[in-house]
Amino acid sequence: MSIFLELGQRPDEPGPPISGPVSYEPAVAARLTDDAARIIARYPQGRSALLPLLHLVQAEDGCVTTAGTAFCAERLGLTDAEVTAVATFYSMYRRTPTGDYLVGVCTNTLCAIMGGDEILDALQDHLGIPAGQTTADGRVTLEHIECNAACDYAPVVMVNWEFFDNQTPASARDLVDSLSAGTPAAPTRGAPLCTFRDTARTLAGLADQRAVTTPGGTGDATLAGLRVARANGMSAPDPASTEGEGRQPDPEITEAADSTTDEPAPAPTEGVPAKPVDGPAP
Repeated sequence: MSIFLELGQRPDEPGPPISGPVSYEPAVAARLTDDAARIIARYPQGRSALLPLLHLVQAEDGCVTTAGTAFCAERLGLTDAEVTAVATFYSMYRRTPTGDYLVGVCTNTLCAIMGGDEILDALQDHLGIPAGQTTADGRVTLEHIECNAACDYAPVVMVNWEFFDNQTPASARDLVDSLSAGTPAAPTRGAPLCTFRDTARTLAGLADQRAVTTPGGTGDATLAGLRVARANGMSAPDPASTEGEGRQPDPEITEAADSTTDEPAPAPTEGVPAKPVDGPAP
């Protein structure tokens, strides 16, 4: 029996994993080099700065481009392939040009059953684009997103990673209309909205001059579990009273594991053939 495994990007992914311009203009490269030096200096090992550097180049192009991966690789002494592997692993790095406002609708389980699917459908119809694309004016990019740990305020819409809680199809349509008009509404919590590229610079670790203007503190829904616990006389144990009470290892199990540490792996058995039945060994 032979098995054919095709590697590479999914068939539905457009173009190569990373595309776009292959180099920066000298003035742009010089400016990015100064920013990158400030970021890299914060880490004891330069390559630890790769994630923020990818945000930096994403801020320049609105997505990660070939020029961006080459820039990161050169700054950190990595290969283009190593940088590309990281940039294509994390969904927070965009590979196609992104609008001023990245609108993400959570469609994970709780948000979906609370109306997230309906919100996504409504926005696709209202904007005239499917999820994953950008409006013709370059203002809004729509996408469905995974859980953003705000289930207590489901269904949640995020704009450039700022929360808009307890949304409905109508409120979500009003939200994208304000974005398209250039008068973005205030998030439910956090800092005022800025463009996607400015958000990427903040995520790169560069100074964010915006002040938090929305109400602070913990929301009522977040505290619901705590109220139930208190009403039922429930509380977490005092850490000091449980110190040293963790499960101790079984000496016999530990000794048996140690005795086999340097032994070779077992040979193939009847249930695990040494090579495929019909075909050469891999």
